[in-house]
Formats: sequence, structure tokens, C-alpha cells
Amino acid sequence: MQTQTVLADHPSKIKKFLELVEIRTKITSLLPFLMSLAYLFYRRQPVNTERTLLFLGSMFLFDLTTTAINNYIDTKTNGQKLPFPRGSAKLIIYLLLGVSTALGLTLAYRTDLVVLLLGGLCFLCGVFYTCGPIPISRLPLGEIFSGLFYGLFIPFLMLYMNMPSGTFLTLTADWHAVRLDLKLGPVLSLFLCSAGPILATADIMLANNICDLEKDIAVGRYTLSYFLGTKALSVFAGLYYITYLTWTVSVVLNILSPVCLGALLTLIPVHKNILRFKKEQIKEKTFVLSVQNYIIIVGAQTLMILVSGLMGISS
Repeated sequence: MQTQTVLADHPSKIKKFLELVEIRTKITSLLPFLMSLAYLFYRRQPVNTERTLLFLGSMFLFDLTTTAINNYIDTKTNGQKLPFPRGSAKLIIYLLLGVSTALGLTLAYRTDLVVLLLGGLCFLCGVFYTCGPIPISRLPLGEIFSGLFYGLFIPFLMLYMNMPSGTFLTLTADWHAVRLDLKLGPVLSLFLCSAGPILATADIMLANNICDLEKDIAVGRYTLSYFLGTKALSVFAGLYYITYLTWTVSVVLNILSPVCLGALLTLIPVHKNILRFKKEQIKEKTFVLSVQNYIIIVGAQTLMILVSGLMGISS
């Protein structure tokens, strides 16, 4: 009977864990990862399986860690309860952080200083997003940080580890000097290709902050939407429209194939969601529209890049 009780309790604990780490939000890290794989396939670049799996494990587990930390800190002030007792939640956070750090350090050992520095920067920003004397989440910087760290750094690290050495940059350091050789062309191409996840991720954060504006002010959190005021909705829409412009520019510059222009058709459902969000900004009702737009935009871009690779079209 005791064994049956323990086994029956497992689904409940798993459900609580998935609630603690908000597993439904992890699309913002997994889709950029998949988009990067599709781009490598499109460019006919071989994928280093060991590095890629180490990166996926470290990145995904740390994403879970930052969300758990955020919920652990926020529940101190917002009156909500954690799925686990606070002691158990803290232990889960330490375990996730420890495993993700170990995988990240192993990856850095297998690669180079660039991966170590950027990975370390991601870890610091993830931890101090909610923790510290002045958490990033309480400043008008959340949209910028989330957009760059999810939308840009994930694709950059994936491509940097799997493409020929020196494609994007070369960093050398000795006792006398540190030398950074940045390749502007490839870096610009990366920015254009990553514009979708960068801007769509920023819009998820912006939509969240617009919906929570009054609650955030009550707890001393002054996000970007507080400073933008009524202009926040225009910025919300504008970021999506800029994404479609960057896709067109990427095709014109031969960074992506003309097949990727097919993703422009997603402007129709995305525009409808923008109009719906402009009418009412209710967390339980319309915030999900920003998540839908993210999946539509980044999912379509990933699919079109993959189709280009399957058709044998390469830049």
C-alpha cells in the first residue's frame, strides 16, 4: 500500500514541478534553438552533437532555474503560494542551478573562452533578473534583456559552436592584451535572422508588464510600460511589424532564401492578435495573444528555413 501511495503521488509532484518552472513558457528558449538547427541545416553545416546536447541541457535547465527563482522571490510579496513548501522549492532551485552550471562549464571546457564568457553573462543576468538589491525585473530593461538573451544569444551560441572557427568573431587573450576581431557581415546577418525571436520575446515581456502595470506599481516595480504610458501599445505593435521588415531585408541581402518570404503571410493572424490586445489588456484573457504571436512568428520562420534546406536552396 505504501509503494502504491508513493507511485500515485509522483504525477502530483511532477505537475507541481512543472507549475513551479512554468514549463508552458519554455517555448521562448526551445524555438530559437530549433530555428538555429534549421539554419545550420539550411547552410549545410554539420552539427557537433556533443556540444549541441550540452548546450541544450544547460540552457533549458537554467531557463527552468530562472523561472523558479522568479516565482520564489515574487511569492514573498504578491500573496500567492508556491506549488511546494519554500524549503523544497529552494532545494529544487539549487539542484537545477547546480546541474545547469555543471553542463555549462563542461561545454565551456569543450569549446573556448567566448562560450565561457557569454554563458557566464547569461547566468549572471538570469540570477539577478529577480535577485539582488535592484533586480532587472523592477527596471525598464526586462524587454531588452529577455529579447537579447533568449532571441539573440541562444542562436549566436548555437551557430558559434557549430560553424567554422572565426565565422563571427575571434577572441584571443594573453598577459599583455585582449584582442577581439569581430566580423561585421556575419554578425549583421545573425541580428537580422534573430530579429523574430528577439522582438517577439520582448513583446511577451511588454504584454506581461502592460497587463500587470497597476500591480507592479503597487510593489514598486517600474517597468517599461510605466514609462511609455499609452505609447506602450504602439511599441507592442511596432516590434512585430519591424520583424517582418527584417525578414524581407534578409531575403534581399541573400541571407535567407526567397522561400522564407512565405512567412510574411503570418502577418494576417499576428495583426488580428495585435488589434485584439489593443482593445483590452487583461492578463487572464489577452496576454496569451503575445505568446500566440511568438509561436506564429518564430515557428513560421523556423519552418521556412527548414523548407529552404529541404529544397536544397542555400545562400
